Parts: sequence; C-alpha cells; structure tokens
Amino acid sequence: MAELRTVRIGDLGRVVTGKTPPSSQPELFGELHPFLTPTDIDGLACYIEPGRFLSPEGRDYQHRLMLPAHAVCVVCIGATIGKVCMTNRPSFTNQQINSIIVNAGEHDPFFVYHLMTTLRDELKSNAGGAATPIINKTAFSEIEVRVPPLPEQRRIAGILSAYDELMENSQRRIRILESMARALYREWFVHFRYPGHESVPRVGSPLGPIPQGWEVRTVKDVATVTYGFPFQSRKFNTDGIGTPVIRIRDILEGSINTFTDEGADPKYHIKNGDILVGMDGDFHMCIWSSGHAFQNQRVAKFESKGEIGNYHLFLALELPIQTWNKSIVGTTVAHLGDMHIKTIQIAWPSAKVLTKAREILEPISDQIIDLKRQIQNLRQTRDLLLPRLLSGQITLNSKES
Repeated sequence: MAELRTVRIGDLGRVVTGKTPPSSQPELFGELHPFLTPTDIDGLACYIEPGRFLSPEGRDYQHRLMLPAHAVCVVCIGATIGKVCMTNRPSFTNQQINSIIVNAGEHDPFFVYHLMTTLRDELKSNAGGAATPIINKTAFSEIEVRVPPLPEQRRIAGILSAYDELMENSQRRIRILESMARALYREWFVHFRYPGHESVPRVGSPLGPIPQGWEVRTVKDVATVTYGFPFQSRKFNTDGIGTPVIRIRDILEGSINTFTDEGADPKYHIKNGDILVGMDGDFHMCIWSSGHAFQNQRVAKFESKGEIGNYHLFLALELPIQTWNKSIVGTTVAHLGDMHIKTIQIAWPSAKVLTKAREILEPISDQIIDLKRQIQNLRQTRDLLLPRLLSGQITLNSKES
C-alpha cells in the first residue's frame, strides 16, 4: 500500500457553490442543462436525473458556475447533508450544493466521488447553523482527507466503479419496470382504455366521466392507513442496537441506520411491499424493500384491505401526493395530514379488471423489490471496501490500470 498523504478538499480541485436563477426570470429554466438540488440527490446513484433544467439563457446567465462532466456534487445543508452524486454532462446546482471540479492531472474524479461518500458524519460535525445545519464553501474546502497517489486512486476507483455499474444496471431495469406500470395505470385507470372498454359508455362521477359500472371510493375504503409511533429521538442509536426505525428521510434513501430500545405495538411493523409516505416536507413515497422495521411518527403506512393490489394502490396514491407537494404549505415546511389522506378518491372498476391489473402489476412490484435488495447488497459491499482499500487491508495489484 502506497503512503497516504493528507490534503484539503480544496486541494482536490476547484470548489464551486451553486446558485438558483431568480424566479422573476422563468426563461432561465428550460430543457438543456441539468439543475441539481438536494432533493434530486438520493445518495444512492452516482448519476441522477434532476427535476429541472436550465435553458441556454440560464446557462449564459451563470456560465461561471457551470460544472463539467465528472464534477463531484456534495449536499452541504439540512438533513441530507453529505449526500453525493456526479455530473455526467455540463450541469448546474443550487446554492445548497458545493461541487468539486477535480484536477484530473492529480486526482481521479471517481475516487474523489467515493471518498466524499465516506465524509457524511464529518460534514455534519463541521456544519454550523442553529436551526439548519450548513457548511459553507470555505469550511468545506478546508476539511482534510487522506489520499493515495494517483495510480492507486485509479485502481481503487476501478474496483468501486464496477459495483456502481452493476447498481446502475439494476436502477435502469427498475426505471423501465416503473415506467411500464405507470403506463398501464394511466391507460386503464386514468384514460379508462382497459380491455373491453370500447363497448362501455361513460357516466358522471365526482372524478368526472368514468365507465358505466365503475364507482368512486376513498382510499380509506380500500386501504388501512397507519400513522407512525412517537419514538423518543433521544433514545435513537446508529450502532444497530435494538429495533430498526424508519424515519421520513429513510423513505427517500430506502435504507435504515436508526435503532431504538423502545418497544412498539405490532401495528407499526413494516414489511417489504408496504407503502410508506413521509408526511412532512416533500412527501416522498416508496414501496419498502429494506426488511423488518417499525415506522416513526409522521411516517404513514398504507396497506390494501385485499381487493386492490398493493402496487395498484401505490400508483393510485402517486398523483394526489405529488399534487399536494406543490400545494400544501405549512409555517416552515409542508405537512400532510389525515384530512388530506381521507379525501383521496379512486376510480373503482369491476372485480375482473381489478384481478387482471393485479396479475400484471404485482409481479412487476416483486421484481422491483428484488432489484432494490440487490442494489442494497451491492452498496453495502462497496461501502465496506473503500476504507479497507484505503487502509491497505485489501492489497491491490501494483500494475497501474
């Protein structure tokens, strides 16, 4: 193992803090350059596709902040501080992200990406701010890291990037499966173009015209909704001791790192396939795939009462939840409540259509859960490798790759 040397993050390349174009100039947003925000970065994938893009005018407006491909982007504010991704084409970020344009003559960008993923706890400890933790560009640039020589960085990056490629392949398969499921749901239950629809007239309903013989039901008619248990946060630990607890942030990350020795009623138990919704901030949803756990307060669990498939239920919840993300405003963050949940209405077809939808959608859901489990196993293995590679516990071939 070559000797490690200590450098500052600022020595790895040029550090750039992003900026949000003024909302008074909507023409700065468009479809050309990715505009990354902390919400876009899930901490799981190396490359991500954001929700917004800048136009050519937006690019020219803040051209000095443009990031090239293979810049390393690190969230530096709030609960998601320390999440990391890379750019895969010229991109921009908002002011809550510090990015490193790596000096490729001295450091490997992919090694730097993986190195940054190990610094989440240190970034949190360096963050200032009473209400919201934040680490500014200067403090971020001064954080010290230990790095091997460039040839060894490249070998380490090559090993870890092989895991990233396997995970990205699985992510692509998940996206395809999700797209297939959403397309079927839209055709059958939004546009009502299900098998045999041609001979069925439309009738009025609270949801607008629906096929004759269909009805409108509320989500609480067809699903059990359980709101989380108020675990005491002061009893939480990250040492794996006790009961795993799913918090709102875990819904987005799809993994658990919080445990408690408190007990909870079995009704708060979460199993793979359960639908979870975070009820504060951005109302993230997921079909849980990370094993046994219990739900914390402000995490809602939806379970089908049996007539409707669980993935069908998930798809029926997506549109109203996404709509509320844009319309519900609290004093400091948005809050989703039972008053909103109980208003969700579902177009309810015949038993024959429901059964056919279940036969198609549930195997897709099972495949997605299996792929997510594969990704989690790959990620755990990759994350164990980096410190061992850096410490020399795992010996690398001396031949430069």
